[in-house]
Formats: sequence, structure tokens, C-alpha cells
Amino acid sequence: MGGHILVINGPNLNLLGSREKGIYGEVSLEDINRELKTVAIEQQVEINFFQSNHEGEIVDRIQEARRETDCIIINAGALTHYSIAVHDALRAVAIPVIEVHMSNIYAREAFRQQSLISPIAVGGVFGFGALSYRMALLAACNTLKDISGLEVKSE
Repeated sequence: MGGHILVINGPNLNLLGSREKGIYGEVSLEDINRELKTVAIEQQVEINFFQSNHEGEIVDRIQEARRETDCIIINAGALTHYSIAVHDALRAVAIPVIEVHMSNIYAREAFRQQSLISPIAVGGVFGFGALSYRMALLAACNTLKDISGLEVKSE
């Protein structure tokens, strides 16, 4: 199929598997990335991963992506709800964005129900735990197919 997908994870997602297991489960970020690599091979796309607890580093990585990335999957963590800088960076690079969250942010605290990423995203996947990432990757592959006319392999 072809194409390059970048998965960005924001603050505290490096603690998946040990953090608030009742909300996020026991799967680590490394486990999620390993599964996504397998799906990427099946879908014949390249995939890279980036995680940072620092807003500026995430903004820098988004800006760098414009040179080599066809689609961004992002779980900006808490930055989802207040980072105009992440919003502006995603908007500026004009790369299709898929928003992903393991929990359903719209069923949580009021302050988590506002996403500054959703309005500029192609779509979002929320509330399916680690499966949300797999679904987001398949959606990204479908987005690339729509853009380029390439075929997405069925599961």
C-alpha cells in the first residue's frame, strides 16, 4: 500500500500499564507500539512512534512530520484539552490527523470533554482501550487509501 504514519503520544502515556489501570488497562505503550508495528506490516505502511511529556517537543515533532509523514495518529493526553500550540501545529502542517484516546473522553470529567484536536481531525477513536490504537491505525490506512487510491488490506 505505501505511506508513512506517525503515532504521537503525549504526557503520561509512557506510564500505560501501571497508571490508573481501571481506566487505561494493563497494556503498556511498548505493547501497543509492538502490535501497531505488526498491523503496519500487514497493511504495508511505514510507522514511527514518538512520545513526550513536553508540549514543545510534541510541537517540534509535528512540524518535522511535514517532511516525511502522510498521516498522524495522536493521543495528546492532557494536551488534548488545552494545548492551542498542538492544535496550531497540527493545523499548520496540513497532514491528516486521527485522534485516539483509550478512554471515552466524552464520558469523563467535564474538563476532559473538550478536545482542541477533534475539530481539525479527520476522525477520532475513543473508549476502546488499547484497541483504540489499532482502530485508529486502520482508519489512518483507510485515509491514505482515500487520498491516494491505494488498497487497504482487510482484517
